[in-house]
Amino acid sequence: MASYLKKSEARPVQDLREVREVVTEILDRVCSEGEEAVRYYSRKFDDWDPPSFRVTEKDIEEAREKLPPIERQDIDFCQEQIRNFAKKQRETIIDFEIETLPGVHLGQRIIPIAASGSYVPGGRYPLLASAHMTVITPKVAGVDRVVACTPPVRGEGIHPGTLYSMVAAGADEVYCMGGVQALAAMAFGMDGLEPVDMIVGAGNVYVAEAKRQLFGQVGIDLLAGPTEILVLVDNTADPSIVAADILGQAEHDPNSRQALLSLSREIAEQTMAEIENQLVDLPTREVAEVSWSDNGEVILVSSREEAVEVCDAWAPEHLEVQTGDWRYYLDNLSNYGSLFLGEETTVAYGDKSIGTNHVLPTMRAARYTGGLYVGKFLKVVTYQYATREASAGLAGICERACNYENMLAHGISCRVRADKYSAES
Repeated sequence: MASYLKKSEARPVQDLREVREVVTEILDRVCSEGEEAVRYYSRKFDDWDPPSFRVTEKDIEEAREKLPPIERQDIDFCQEQIRNFAKKQRETIIDFEIETLPGVHLGQRIIPIAASGSYVPGGRYPLLASAHMTVITPKVAGVDRVVACTPPVRGEGIHPGTLYSMVAAGADEVYCMGGVQALAAMAFGMDGLEPVDMIVGAGNVYVAEAKRQLFGQVGIDLLAGPTEILVLVDNTADPSIVAADILGQAEHDPNSRQALLSLSREIAEQTMAEIENQLVDLPTREVAEVSWSDNGEVILVSSREEAVEVCDAWAPEHLEVQTGDWRYYLDNLSNYGSLFLGEETTVAYGDKSIGTNHVLPTMRAARYTGGLYVGKFLKVVTYQYATREASAGLAGICERACNYENMLAHGISCRVRADKYSAES
């Protein structure tokens, strides 16, 4: 049986009624008032009231000039890895047509959506990588028009690195506006901004609630909560590496979740001590210490089978496996957003530069969905056609199938074909 060396604090159930009410009010006002409402909330929440929310070519060039050449080169490198992997994914999603019975042809077509909106959060950190993940992916999928939005930084416009990343990723339109009002503007449109068909990207609890309420008006990627990591280790793991990886996720947010799942008590105890040692000098200790203290868990298991069971029940966003036999877990694990195998990979690689997408399911949603990828922006549609002979052969069976359900008019639509084609022959 699994046992705990450290358990997270029990969290009170969050009352989201006020959040829902605030989000509903903003969405309703933006839907009815357009840019006037966006401007009102932009002044209220972000101290931002520009002549136009759309970023100009002059703004883009100024942002580019502010960045050191090495930062631009690194951004370009990271984006190229993400673009390459997305292209390979796209190649696996294909059109096809088959003849299932003599004269009966069924097919599949892959059609990109027309327009998507990418929300790049601001807040504690400038999340350049969110621009890579949410703009490059739809462009590779074939989306003609990608709109990107991000909040202003301290009422002074977009962080230069974020703006460069959005444009380099291929955004067709960039807007400096944040929060619920930005999502509403992309969903409903406003002066100069045509509505999009899908909105993707992470954000705070208000952004998540806005996506929940907008779903149906537009498509969404997923509903994401605070980030989370589970690290699975055995006696071959290096506690200093494991501790660094856990703290790398803990710095995101005081509500981030971390778990260490260990087949070795000794490694687990050494890792816990190492986390405390590394926290002393950690630049982001103010956040990471609270996150680890409140939300960190350390779990001991006695077998690989039990480890798989606990991992799949946890269904983490990020799952690192630092064991001597990590291929066993690749073959047997089922529920995770993205899997990092061996000491040589880390969540930070996936978040920033290795090429996989970092928009991933949280809150156990990995039980039923994967993360953002090109397929989210593609409609898999079907078609069918048949010869007269094949249609005549199908008609009787289908008429009876309709009649079993008392859908008699459906059945008649089959019978009239049978009658017509029989008369012709």
